[in-house]
Amino acid sequence: MKRVWALAVAVLGLLAACSAPVDAPAEDDTFVIGLSSEFDTLNPVLGHAPDGGSPLFDGLVSRAADLSLRPALAREVPEVDGTTVTFRLREGVTFHDGTPLTSEDVAFTYNAVLDPANNSTIRGDYAAIEKVEAPDPQTVVFHLKHPYAPILQRATLGIVPKRLLEGQRLDAAAFNTRPVGTGPYRFVSWTPGDKIVLEANESYWGGAPEIKRLVLAFVPDDNARATRMAAGELDATVLPPKAAARFENQSGLHVHKVPSADYRGVMFPMKQPVTGDAAIRKALNLAIDRAAMVNTILAGAGEPAFGPIAPGTPWHNPAVTGSASPDREQAVRILEEAGWKPGPDGIRVKDGTPARFTLMYPAGDSLRKELALAVASDARRIGIDVRLAGLDWDAIEPRMAKDALIMGYGSPYDPDYVNYELFHSSYAGQGFFNPGHFSDPRVDELLEHGRATADEKERKHVYDEFQQRVHDQAPWAYLVYLKHVYVIRGEWTGIEPAVEAHEHATGGLFRNIHQWKRAA
Repeated sequence: MKRVWALAVAVLGLLAACSAPVDAPAEDDTFVIGLSSEFDTLNPVLGHAPDGGSPLFDGLVSRAADLSLRPALAREVPEVDGTTVTFRLREGVTFHDGTPLTSEDVAFTYNAVLDPANNSTIRGDYAAIEKVEAPDPQTVVFHLKHPYAPILQRATLGIVPKRLLEGQRLDAAAFNTRPVGTGPYRFVSWTPGDKIVLEANESYWGGAPEIKRLVLAFVPDDNARATRMAAGELDATVLPPKAAARFENQSGLHVHKVPSADYRGVMFPMKQPVTGDAAIRKALNLAIDRAAMVNTILAGAGEPAFGPIAPGTPWHNPAVTGSASPDREQAVRILEEAGWKPGPDGIRVKDGTPARFTLMYPAGDSLRKELALAVASDARRIGIDVRLAGLDWDAIEPRMAKDALIMGYGSPYDPDYVNYELFHSSYAGQGFFNPGHFSDPRVDELLEHGRATADEKERKHVYDEFQQRVHDQAPWAYLVYLKHVYVIRGEWTGIEPAVEAHEHATGGLFRNIHQWKRAA
């Protein structure tokens, strides 16, 4: 949720790009991307871009546009042999400082994630790994605790140099803000609250990028990004659909609407008297007009959402799909039967407690604000009073166990992704993982079994039941799946849309920016 992505322009060498007319691409080799939030760290061990979205780092494998895995630092995508996976490294790869990549760096990276002392936010994603060994400089062997179907999907994690991090406290390492990787771009500078500047890695094993200077500009406010895009200060950005509409059919600008598994929904705190009542949650799920949200708030760039696994992906359970139109009569029946009766002001009351709760959203996110307003309006129609609070993330985080929140998550890669951390009781209250303290022993069993078995048919059955149980208990009110909307200046070849995850930022459509070339 709270992530880091973007930066702006402040050096003299960028002034020409910033002042370029709206309908003309920059004439130099600088490309400025406006992103909505700033990174917490640039260290993959601590959670930076584990799905391969960073231009600074490479994983053992990467993803093609069709989401299939392809070799990156590994020579080939290996077969999984029970609880052993062996990778052979590509020869001749060097880090940005010129030192060679070896299997010791790969083993160190993964073992550092697994080390509890490093308190990595992604440690749970790699819990199936017992240890990683480096028997020779070009060979890496993963030993698993049990068969783990998504293990190759987890091999997109960026690899760090052992010699720069061994023996250090990783949470305080200088590397976190001045990283060295093997990726197509090398780090130049980071101005907190402003920008990160990268330059092309001319010796990159995959070929030197045509874009020689990449600036990631932190612009958290949606309207500010749109304004700066219109002014020519940004060469690309991601915007809510309505904010991007102004750029449709403009000369020199292209709007890309990319399908995603990225959802927005209401996360309910489960231990509060109102949102902890299943009748409130189920009634609100029925009262929400998802069709109106898609048509008006998303301007058609999305679809209704009813669960944590996106339609169109192999793991989706169609049985959890409901009607996009509200059923307020059924919602009222559920509330009445549960003892929530109308009060004198129209707000329902049960045992002296009014049906009232606070719904938070990040103040700079115009799309989430509009969704929150729509939820509050729909809730009022059935006698539930939803009070809105637009806050910054630092204010939101400590309140998530008490107040509801418009949240976003979702991944197309594997059903184990995100869902284990969001719904397993062992993650209750761990930051943005399971912030509502959802707990269901059967869901825990399903999530554990789903990541431990390699049989795809069995996994499909497991995740179908998981989706049904989440749907029945309604710890979330899923609202919409988004299309990610990009605005890009200039004519480029090599842009490859793919179904995207929630966290896309410098991944997503930008994941292969090192391969973009100016159209002749």
